[in-house]
Amino acid sequence: MKVLVAGSGIIGVSSAYYLAKAGHEVTVIDREDSAAMGTSHANAGQLSYAMSSPWAAPGVPFMAIKWMFTKYAPLIVNPKLSLKTIKFIFRLLRNCTADRYTINKSRMMRISSFSKMAVAEFIDEHDFDFELRNHGILQIYRTDKQVADCKKDTSIYDKYNIKYELLDVDGCIEAEPGLRHSRDKIKGGLRLLEDQSANCFMFVNKLVEECKKLGVNFEYGVDIKNIQTLNGNVSCIETSSGSYTADNYVVALGPDSPLLLKPLGIFLPIYPVKGYSITLPVKEDIDAPQGSLLDETYKVAITRLGDNVRVAGIAELNGYNKKLSFKGESITTFVINNIFPKATRETTDNEFWTGLRPMTPDGTPIIGKTSYKNLFLNTGHGTLGWTMGLGSGKLISLIMLKEDTMIDIEGLGIERYQ
Repeated sequence: MKVLVAGSGIIGVSSAYYLAKAGHEVTVIDREDSAAMGTSHANAGQLSYAMSSPWAAPGVPFMAIKWMFTKYAPLIVNPKLSLKTIKFIFRLLRNCTADRYTINKSRMMRISSFSKMAVAEFIDEHDFDFELRNHGILQIYRTDKQVADCKKDTSIYDKYNIKYELLDVDGCIEAEPGLRHSRDKIKGGLRLLEDQSANCFMFVNKLVEECKKLGVNFEYGVDIKNIQTLNGNVSCIETSSGSYTADNYVVALGPDSPLLLKPLGIFLPIYPVKGYSITLPVKEDIDAPQGSLLDETYKVAITRLGDNVRVAGIAELNGYNKKLSFKGESITTFVINNIFPKATRETTDNEFWTGLRPMTPDGTPIIGKTSYKNLFLNTGHGTLGWTMGLGSGKLISLIMLKEDTMIDIEGLGIERYQ
């Protein structure tokens, strides 16, 4: 069987890997010059299986209003709201109920847990470095209220048999010695013991090489123009490099997926939520993070990647605008200097980056079939593309090949919006 995968980020390359591993002829196309140049390029680096939760949750509307008056707010909204932005906000708010949160969380946890198993399986089968750290993820709380709220919410971790530790200030410093320089700024933390961190960009490019060994063909600089259909099937994909034909097609284009599929009558409620990251060199190992953390107040992740520290976060609702913002840089820089004041060296050569996260209003990605018999979707992973990447790739291959998916796929496809 010939399969064409559109997109060479972590989702597209993972899809190609598992399809090729099953013995199929796979081609991956992408408009960029190489793999992982979009959302997968400089993300937070967290493999946050246990922390996989929808942004839409009870209390979020109140917090959003509060953030409007906060200097280093994790949310930035263009005051000139477009219709697309208004629709996304409305749909997200509809999911901010306890019942919807429980449903959405359970769907996301299914994918994350499956991906966790896929990562472990992959590591057993391959031996290459992608700066993996098994140090857990430490959620840092700056207020007593955050600590109290956390204790109320640990029941959900108990429900999913997730291993965690509730830590006081000394416990946080024991886990991350660099925090001793900001002892007075933290009140405690929650450490998710089985979560990991690693370099997504490095992994994807190593995975490309594994795919090539399996016969996968990668074609870059290919700009997709449209999808042609005939009798309920995709007949070809028209591109700047000509027409591509296959038996089956996978769309893994992240935030660009809805733009390509809209002419086919497939309406994906995916919004391009803009995020920022900055990558800085480590000054002294003992003063730098040893694993990955999340600053609960500013919703910023801090992750150790080799000899660097990646600081990432912010949700900017500004459509497909990819312009770097001074505000994005000031927030990420403030957080790392505030919580790890001696972690990084000053440099004029830091990598300040922005990318568009493909967010669905309920947080769950869209994985599965479409109304076209040979067209499949693997998109809408939001901030969790790295976390869910391998599992999503394996899952779409099982769905396409009509094999046992190993997990319940109810509610993971586009049908939940129809």
